[in-house]
Amino acid sequence: MELKGKKMNVIGDSITEGVGVSRTENIYMNLIKAKEGLAEARNYGISGTRIAPQADDPGRSYVERFGGMDDDADIIVVFGGTNDYGHGYAEIGTMEDRDPKTFYGACHTLFAGLINKYPEATIVVMTPVQRSGGYDESRIHPSKKDVPLRGFRNILIEVAEYYSIPLLDLYSMGGIHPQIDVNREKFCPDGLHPNDEGHQLIASRLTGFLKSL
Repeated sequence: MELKGKKMNVIGDSITEGVGVSRTENIYMNLIKAKEGLAEARNYGISGTRIAPQADDPGRSYVERFGGMDDDADIIVVFGGTNDYGHGYAEIGTMEDRDPKTFYGACHTLFAGLINKYPEATIVVMTPVQRSGGYDESRIHPSKKDVPLRGFRNILIEVAEYYSIPLLDLYSMGGIHPQIDVNREKFCPDGLHPNDEGHQLIASRLTGFLKSL
């Protein structure tokens, strides 16, 4: 895919919003815009948000707000799941679910909705980057206590495959592994939010992936 002149919408959480970078120009989609000549790189990242709707945060899930994104995008990027793991309360559900109140159902609702909203666009899903442990297990829904971040990543892969949506697996090949001290210090100092260098890494991975499509 040629990126020059394309318009890109990115829906995400605090990483996409830019928590962890020194300035907005260093957020991964802005790096791609500057280097590859995108016409637009629209940031729909909101800190703390999750893919599945949550009773404690009404109206802010990806499922509830993707419809408000600009309609004229050539590229749609979905980057999420770490907050569904870290502090989400939606049940996991099953692959057969279409109820957005479960994580499986929310992925189905989001991906099918994006295909219908952007029938001519290239839609890409990115799995969460790896993160340090330390989430408060008392805040995790009982149905998810045995589901690691890798489990949410696997669901994203499974549902994206069902809809034939290209998926960039940052969990397995993003280069960010905060459990290793030197890697955390270089790319993700707080163990969750990539810094400037971490965003450069994400931008490089995403650029290469998009160009391969």
